[in-house]
Amino acid sequence: MTVITYKCPNCGGDLRFHPDSQKYRCEYCLSEFDQQQLEELAPGAAEAKEPGANDGRGAETKESGVDDGRCAESGQSEATGGKCAAREADDGRCSAPEAAVLYNCPNCGAEIVTDETTTATFCYYCHNPVVLEGKMRGEYHPDAVIPFAIDRKKALEIFEQWISRKKYIPKAFYSRDQIEKLSGVYFPYWLYSCQVDGKLDAKGVRRKTWVTGNIQYTQTQEFDVVREGEMQVDHVTRNALSKVNRKLVEGVLPFEMEKLQPFHMGYLSGFVAEKRDMEEEQFQNEVHEEIRDYAVNALRSAAGAYDSIQVQQSSADLKDERWEYALMPVWTLTYKDPKSDKMYYFVCNGQTGKVCGELPVDTGRLMRLFLSMFVPVFVVLLVVGYWI
Repeated sequence: MTVITYKCPNCGGDLRFHPDSQKYRCEYCLSEFDQQQLEELAPGAAEAKEPGANDGRGAETKESGVDDGRCAESGQSEATGGKCAAREADDGRCSAPEAAVLYNCPNCGAEIVTDETTTATFCYYCHNPVVLEGKMRGEYHPDAVIPFAIDRKKALEIFEQWISRKKYIPKAFYSRDQIEKLSGVYFPYWLYSCQVDGKLDAKGVRRKTWVTGNIQYTQTQEFDVVREGEMQVDHVTRNALSKVNRKLVEGVLPFEMEKLQPFHMGYLSGFVAEKRDMEEEQFQNEVHEEIRDYAVNALRSAAGAYDSIQVQQSSADLKDERWEYALMPVWTLTYKDPKSDKMYYFVCNGQTGKVCGELPVDTGRLMRLFLSMFVPVFVVLLVVGYWI
């Protein structure tokens, strides 16, 4: 398994992608480079190199050899084409318990501990950002990425504004130690695009009512309604990581898909990234049904001004289907309630700033509020009752 760090072409310092400038910045000499400059100054610096190909200016790579991300029960490496004996036949996912995976930091030699879906992380000792390049090879190489547009400082401001409007939250949730856990994570998503050819045959009914003298008349007219059309559908999004809280990660959607960029490994430097563990086949039926329903409803809405529409026949044929594997930026903060042992989340879209979260409640503060309101009322009632 190859472990990569990205080095400054000028001084050899660590390069990290900075959302505010959309450039790679050296943490030592403060030089900045965009994707094109990196490729011109040090060919291969912005992309993964084969082990031993480093020239001292671009991305530094070293071979770990400690573990290759193999399935805990199969005894065979998936990276080399081995198949996991513990994989379930229906969806291809490994049913074995999740195992820790070890790599060596190429900067200081320390062991980096991750799980099997983590593809970018930090060394715990030298804080050097590393990218686990081997996990992005072959079918797991993303087609596209949306780089972070919101940096950590801005994400903290958004979190503080959001938390300030909430009451009765445990102080531990927004303590300094807790806020330090705010992390920028690239989450994996599947993006589905297609063209839809739709057709609708229906009966449109119009009714007109009027009164002449004491008699009420109703006129009913029926019309044959035929509507046909083509519709381009782009980037229907599905979260492709099973271990995250899907409600919250999907709660930060949508992303601005026009900002999609071709994937480069360098975008991961300085952030955490996850590898997908769900395949497009698991979403295919659901997405097809959603798009067909949307297309038929769109044709029905375009049928005209009728009092009622009775659909006789409808169809929505999908063609030019395309699945893309993309990484999307999300700022995340987690909190485990020591009393209930429940995990709570705060997530912020790393591109648009949209927030979604599930907050714990400080029952002690709620009880004090209740007592502060109940006790005075109880005393007043006692006094009034005494004098009555």
